[in-house]
Amino acid sequence: MRLFRSLTLLMTLVTPTAFADDLYQVEMILVRQNAVPAIVSRAAPEDWAAGAKLIGADSLRTPSLNGEVEKLTASNDYTVLLHKAWQQNLGENASKVAISDGQEQYGQFPIEGTLSLKLGRFTDVDADFWVNQIDTNGMVTASERLKQESHTKNGQLNFLDNGHLGLLIKITSLTAPAPRPAPDEIPD
Repeated sequence: MRLFRSLTLLMTLVTPTAFADDLYQVEMILVRQNAVPAIVSRAAPEDWAAGAKLIGADSLRTPSLNGEVEKLTASNDYTVLLHKAWQQNLGENASKVAISDGQEQYGQFPIEGTLSLKLGRFTDVDADFWVNQIDTNGMVTASERLKQESHTKNGQLNFLDNGHLGLLIKITSLTAPAPRPAPDEIPD
């Protein structure tokens, strides 16, 4: 019987934890680092959102990182390009969303990109964004690109550094119980 309990305990430690799809709030801030020279890449592709799900208006949330945005805006070191928050389900399978900002012209936006998230021990983040210059005819003439992958810790603000562009991201569970407050007194 003792061997059976030990074997069961060992199997629970070795077996990977399965994560069900749960509801999370995702908040991101796309910034330009002014001290780093811009790297102009090829123009953003016309199918920049291929296979990504659009974030519905009902999923948008009020951003909570406004203090960080104020600090970044007050600094001459950064320019805040985009600040969005939304809720979505995350699980073991990657979930890819399309994010855009500005006036659409022929399927292109001044800021456009995708964010793929996969829940595990850490959340795998694959960010692919373009900051486009669009001429008076609505054509993309130049783009700056952020392409970065990272393993981020949930509930904490993480910075994905891509040289002249950077992404601050915070992924917070909306279904996990809130941490219990510390007791006022520690019992003897």
